[in-house]
Amino acid sequence: MIIRTRAYARAGLAGNPSDGYFGKTLSVTIRNFCARVTMYETPDLEILPNKRDHSYFENLEHLVKDVQLNGYYGGIRLIKAAAKKFYDYCFEKGIVLSDKNFTVRYDSNIPVQVGLAGSSAIVTATIRALMTFYGVEIPKPTLPTLILSVEIDELSISAGLQDRVIQVYEGLVFMNFDKKLIETRGFGDYTPMNPNLLPPLYLAYITDLSEISGIAHGNLRGRFEAGDQAVVEAMKYFADCADKARKALVNNEPDKLYDIMNQNFDKRREIFPISRKNLEMISLARSVGASAKFSGSGGAIVGTYEDEKMFLKLKQVLSEAGAVVIKPEL
Repeated sequence: MIIRTRAYARAGLAGNPSDGYFGKTLSVTIRNFCARVTMYETPDLEILPNKRDHSYFENLEHLVKDVQLNGYYGGIRLIKAAAKKFYDYCFEKGIVLSDKNFTVRYDSNIPVQVGLAGSSAIVTATIRALMTFYGVEIPKPTLPTLILSVEIDELSISAGLQDRVIQVYEGLVFMNFDKKLIETRGFGDYTPMNPNLLPPLYLAYITDLSEISGIAHGNLRGRFEAGDQAVVEAMKYFADCADKARKALVNNEPDKLYDIMNQNFDKRREIFPISRKNLEMISLARSVGASAKFSGSGGAIVGTYEDEKMFLKLKQVLSEAGAVVIKPEL
């Protein structure tokens, strides 16, 4: 039996980056991009490398460009960490796994390190494959927490629950990461919503702006835990943006998302250093009348637009700046 699983890219529409700080977010999966995992039974356990995991280079310049694009690590470490955490989970729950091995490989067309949750997509697809291969059921609300632990506990990657929740639930999801809920049961309240409630969305990204999210977030965690008033208040503000966005959609007032998304980014800019090229993307998108904010940690932006005329103008100005502009498949 050959098992094939996938997990989609995502865009945070409102509330991010408060998901790691007991906040609230509204997020959507982007079906244009996904990570795919293939798993099948074999005598030995083997993880096959992807092109991101290669160690042969034409020259030193090729090596440097590869590091700039993919970092120092590919997807193999993600799969190894996911397999370990899956085993740990089963052991802790008293689940006896069948005595069989597998070969696993992955591929992904999610643009690397531009805030579209490419790493968590590989982990999510791997956990799904392992669940199917061994016939293990993991409750849906707790699954994102397990997936998050792969990167936080095993790989020391700074991350929040938003990416994992939306990749598990898919579609459009409002998430409330209330501190009491997280600390008592390990997960928040996750409410699926109808993506048809959304106004027209665009997504734009520049691969040259790729940056590891943990680096992009800098010392934000330390500032938050130290009680930095600007950061603490910003997290409350982001959560309020998510609340307002949800209410606007429920009340059939999608046009209100325009101001909410802009405000979300503008507040983020007050506490984060933003690179010139990222700011240029935001500015260009807004110059034609579209809203614009980061989809994640930078490198990709998401926003609303009014009509096809505005989208074509948006595509023109952003393409001239080196960005790829698409209409997300939701």
